[in-house]
Amino acid sequence: MGDADSRGERSSDAGSGEQGLSHLRAGPHGLESRMVDVSAKASTSREAVAAARVRFPSGVLERVLAGAGPKGPVTEVARVAGVLAAKRTGEWIPMCHPLALDLVEIGFERLADDPDCLEIRCRTACTGRTGVEMEAMVGASAAALTVYDMTKALSKGIAIEAVRLLEKRGGKSGHWTAGS
Repeated sequence: MGDADSRGERSSDAGSGEQGLSHLRAGPHGLESRMVDVSAKASTSREAVAAARVRFPSGVLERVLAGAGPKGPVTEVARVAGVLAAKRTGEWIPMCHPLALDLVEIGFERLADDPDCLEIRCRTACTGRTGVEMEAMVGASAAALTVYDMTKALSKGIAIEAVRLLEKRGGKSGHWTAGS
């Protein structure tokens, strides 16, 4: 979906999909990447929740949650990594606007129906001109990578899977939840 540019016009780029890709524009040598101009947008309350899953071989997650991680308190170190990464999303994702986040929360849950899977959720919020979905996904991803790094000595079969947006609120598109 194209975003409004500084003149209030919507971007539409040939060949970039039915709704257009907001971070591409036609240039003299083909499509060029760009950071979307959000200066004409009103600041509104924004919130997003993303999740990443870390799958462990049978019995390994039990040891991790019991504090048997080889490098210390796994979830606390991963929580800090997720918060720090979410705050620096604009440095990770090239065309992402740097945002002053008001909230980053990282939570961990062992799935009842899948006892070898740890779900990591990241909730982000701010008042701004653009959404915080990428911040939530980067936070969840960095926390998952940290869990992997801190537990890889226990098994080489640990896998990170299913990083995805679960919910977003705010902005012109309003409220969205996965599966809706």
